Amino acid sequence: MALRPTEQIKEKLDIVDFLRNYLSLQSAGKNFKGLCPFHKEKTPSFMVSRDRQSWHCFGCGLGGDIFAFLMRYENLEFGEALRMLAEKAGIEIERLGQADYKYLDLLYGLNDLAKDFFERELENFEPAKSYLKERGLEGETIQEFELGWAPQSAETLNLHLLNLGYRPETIVSAGLVLKTERGKNIDRFRGRLMFPIHNHFGKVVGFTGRILPQFDTEELGKYVNSPETPIFNKSRLLYGFSKTKNFIREAKAVFLVEGQMDMLMSWQAGIKNVVATSGTALTSDHLRTLKRFTDQIILSFDNDEAGFSAGERAIDLADTNDFQVKVAMFGDFKDPAEASLASPDYLKKSVVEAKPAMEFYFKRFLPGGPIVRLDRRELKNLRTVLSKIKLISSAVEQSFWLKELSKRAGLEEKVLAEEAEKIDVGSLEIKDSSSSEERLPDLKFSRRDLISQHLLSAALARSDFNLVAHELEYFPPEYQTLYKLLQAGSKSVEDLKFDHLLNIVMLRSSEGTGEELAELKAELVKEYTKDRRRELTHLVKIAEAEGDEARLASVLKELKQLDYLTS
Repeated sequence: MALRPTEQIKEKLDIVDFLRNYLSLQSAGKNFKGLCPFHKEKTPSFMVSRDRQSWHCFGCGLGGDIFAFLMRYENLEFGEALRMLAEKAGIEIERLGQADYKYLDLLYGLNDLAKDFFERELENFEPAKSYLKERGLEGETIQEFELGWAPQSAETLNLHLLNLGYRPETIVSAGLVLKTERGKNIDRFRGRLMFPIHNHFGKVVGFTGRILPQFDTEELGKYVNSPETPIFNKSRLLYGFSKTKNFIREAKAVFLVEGQMDMLMSWQAGIKNVVATSGTALTSDHLRTLKRFTDQIILSFDNDEAGFSAGERAIDLADTNDFQVKVAMFGDFKDPAEASLASPDYLKKSVVEAKPAMEFYFKRFLPGGPIVRLDRRELKNLRTVLSKIKLISSAVEQSFWLKELSKRAGLEEKVLAEEAEKIDVGSLEIKDSSSSEERLPDLKFSRRDLISQHLLSAALARSDFNLVAHELEYFPPEYQTLYKLLQAGSKSVEDLKFDHLLNIVMLRSSEGTGEELAELKAELVKEYTKDRRRELTHLVKIAEAEGDEARLASVLKELKQLDYLTS
């Protein structure tokens, strides 16, 4: 049977050699280890297996194959990673199968055709053109960003694409048409201004549609976005980034706004290092993309409570990801688009004069200067500011802002530091929402699980499974199965849970000394005994409740044997 294209690529590209282009790897027995590029660490916990052609980080729990690494590191969709790896492997794109590449190329093509269709429709629809003019957009900007109009009729785009020979199910898969409950296909976007969304290489992958005010009955959402598709994941994409990324690199800073109109009006005002999150909150994927170009973010958010809350979450996430964060404020204007419409120079000045994020927090939570009377509300606000300082990843910056808070609040720095120690800021890391990244099972390991993993890793590293044969009965059931798989020489299995466990055991590469292994074996027996005693105690209660004397005697006998086991 012919290998699938992804397997062809993995046969051509060795994962260890490939990953060495991104990080330093040192030999660790049969495997390799290095510092994880996806979270901060001082001790290497990122392991790579040449045998399995896989990687796993024991610090943050991420893992996968060469595709999963490239997609996460470069923030790519699967189709983009496939193209890059195929080129590196010397495999012609034309040889890649329909399922892996041609289908994705078809989706790109359909979205591009839809973009052209919407552009033509805008030329002939005066109300939409008038609205854009009222909002301050110039013809050059509209053309540059390929804005369009989706007609109000139910299936204009659908019929257009069907007439071009495309299959109905493919048009639905591209996110352009949806199927009603009655089974009829209708246009997803109807009576809306259309903003094409490009991936970071400039290909159209989806759309945001905004209803015109005169057609807004409040029954429909103001904005409609393309659904998740194999080429569109809005939590990874930044609106305008394909055009502005070089300006971001040159400016060594990015102006991050919320909506498309904010982005377009900022660009038009001369702020070229701008992107928008486009209908979704800021995510870790967005930040990973930006980190390759800059470590300074200038945030803007709507001038209302909802905007402040969204901005606060964005600041906190950027702080934890080691960005220098500033906030641009626009006085009485609602957002950057409104400020630019009134005065492009005012917008530019506001961005240039953006204040550090902590200044924003001081103004928001401690507006009255030194604290004279510490009531509950003042204490809550003070602790909020302290929690924001704790989120800053740089110790130097933390120290600076703690001193500044001491001056502004009129409290001793030492006291503030002691108070900060009591605050648990938790984790603000947003889970990745990419549907194409390899998803690992959400497993929580007990102490007995972890001991079993170490013992199996030692047996594997020494190629001696007799090393733990006598302890096999004390392993949890899944690790007994894993023992048999490893003993049989299995390097991968179809079951995702067992394959994940197999990956962990093979990547630990821990031989351990004789003394260490003896201690682990003794601890395994203790953990087994605790778990089994808990189970048997429960069985005693059931047997007593049911009056089952024979079963009760059997369970009590096993409980007594457990006492001998650990004595």
